Amino acid sequence: MSSAEPDTDMRITLLGTGDAIGTPKVGCDCETCRAMTAAGRSRLRTSFLIEIERKHILIESSPDLRQQLLRACSPHIDAVIWSHGHYDHFIGFGEFYRVQKVPPAYAAPPVMDYCSRYLHFLPFEKHPVPVYEPFDLFGVTFTFFPVNHPPVYTCGLLIERDGITVAYTSDTRKDIPEASRDLLLSRDIDLLFVDGIAPEGYNIDKHMNYAEAVRFARDVGARDYRCVHMSHLVPPGMPHAGYDMETFCW
Repeated sequence: MSSAEPDTDMRITLLGTGDAIGTPKVGCDCETCRAMTAAGRSRLRTSFLIEIERKHILIESSPDLRQQLLRACSPHIDAVIWSHGHYDHFIGFGEFYRVQKVPPAYAAPPVMDYCSRYLHFLPFEKHPVPVYEPFDLFGVTFTFFPVNHPPVYTCGLLIERDGITVAYTSDTRKDIPEASRDLLLSRDIDLLFVDGIAPEGYNIDKHMNYAEAVRFARDVGARDYRCVHMSHLVPPGMPHAGYDMETFCW
């Protein structure tokens, strides 16, 4: 990985690294929210942008999508991929209305069914893709794999291009299905985006805390990793914590 350069083969930008609430949290006076406000920083809801050969693939369409796209210099989005049907991961899809041609969306079949029902007012091309079955978009291979985010059906995502492997757990506990863990272990993961919603010591039934996220990254052998989906409980500056508009290039 290197800093951003115009001739890079694949570029990934973290558009947001926050949880469903975002940081600063509205009405909160905690130390983290005060520090982020004073520094003019924020964690928008988690999503990221893949740029490949002038094509742009959006992973998650968060409620902050309009602001995120403006920050990223208004790229034309060619495809959207959803991990699950929680509002902070897909509801911003409506922001495409009257902005550009609504892009096609890709998700595991149960996720596509749920999101499509909610977005019934917006016609778009739907591509349900079974888990563990790779599919290609613009020279990048993607594979959905189930994780464990009760009670909502949720998938992580494997992203592969020219010997580079990036993985995204989405929202999950550490005890993902064995077949999904085996898939991750079968790859040399260059970069992992891992759910780390709260500091060590917090036990949240459907997410990993920071310590669990770090252990998960090490257990699957990721060469590098960034915690995402972080709440306002996670202070800025934690090692391996992702930050909004952080960019990775290969």
